[in-house]
Amino acid sequence: MSPAPAAAVGTPAHPDTLWFTRCPVPTATGIAADRGWLAEEFAPDGIAVRSLQDAPPEVAADHHYTHALTGLFREGGNVPALWARSRGERTRLIGLTWIEERQTILVRDGSGIRSAEQLRGARLAVPRHPIGIDFWRAMALAGHHGALASAELTLEDVELTDVEAAPGGGQWEAELAALRDGRVDAVYVKGALAVEAARRYGAVPAVELDALPDRRHRVNNGTPRPITVHQQLLDEHPELVARFVAVLLRAADWAAERPAEVARILGAETGAGPEGVAGAYAAGGHRTLHPDLSADRLDLLARQESFLHAHGFLADRVDVHAWADPAPLAAARALLAARP
Repeated sequence: MSPAPAAAVGTPAHPDTLWFTRCPVPTATGIAADRGWLAEEFAPDGIAVRSLQDAPPEVAADHHYTHALTGLFREGGNVPALWARSRGERTRLIGLTWIEERQTILVRDGSGIRSAEQLRGARLAVPRHPIGIDFWRAMALAGHHGALASAELTLEDVELTDVEAAPGGGQWEAELAALRDGRVDAVYVKGALAVEAARRYGAVPAVELDALPDRRHRVNNGTPRPITVHQQLLDEHPELVARFVAVLLRAADWAAERPAEVARILGAETGAGPEGVAGAYAAGGHRTLHPDLSADRLDLLARQESFLHAHGFLADRVDVHAWADPAPLAAARALLAARP
């Protein structure tokens, strides 16, 4: 893509740096970063593109969650994205993906629990992490809610059991230790590292949420997963936003034809080995990295927003449909269509 024209009189100068951040999960942003395409796209403009994960703490701060950095693109879990918006941060939703990540309710081997119906009366782990927005806790509640709803049960039909998680502890370790020690009967987990952790602790699946036919039962932090940008960057430089999104679409196109390469990148992104990556991401997942703002995905995100607000994770309501701006995605598609 060609460099953007020089700014007109009265137009804010281009930023020196664009930032991106993503969660350690499958994202088009991660693919594009691995390929070097984001830096390549903006180098002719003299704009550096940097990962927030590689920035020093005094620069990165907690912007992955707050999105207070105006030059930041974020592709990650919807709990922090909705939380930041609910606190008044001027972000815009410019895309949503839906990627199955093996969401599972785990139990002890030999417990006799093998279905959502059998969770009635069970002690379900709800972790508590000492962080600004406890997305781990939100994920567990939503995961349990989805599993129970599939059997026409609610959170009132079980005993929610707090599990304190130490700062810096491994993913799912506190909950799985509580399961092993008999302090809880079931644990929600998801993703590649969870596959490996479950094996270490000898935990077995009771409910495979990915197998449930109704996608509403799988709505959680990463389903759907938002791409957000700050309103200021979008207002001042919509062409930069469109070009960034076009690179993500290009990365998603590339990934759709290269499952082995995507698996390699996912190993680096998640920190999991081949077994964890293969066990977490369904066959064909490399073809589902394209963002959109379809009515279906927006409705599913609105469902998640209602759940999070009802359980006290959001400072205020977020009108998901008003938050969404389809213009950058449309402009990005037009840029790609115009390429020779």
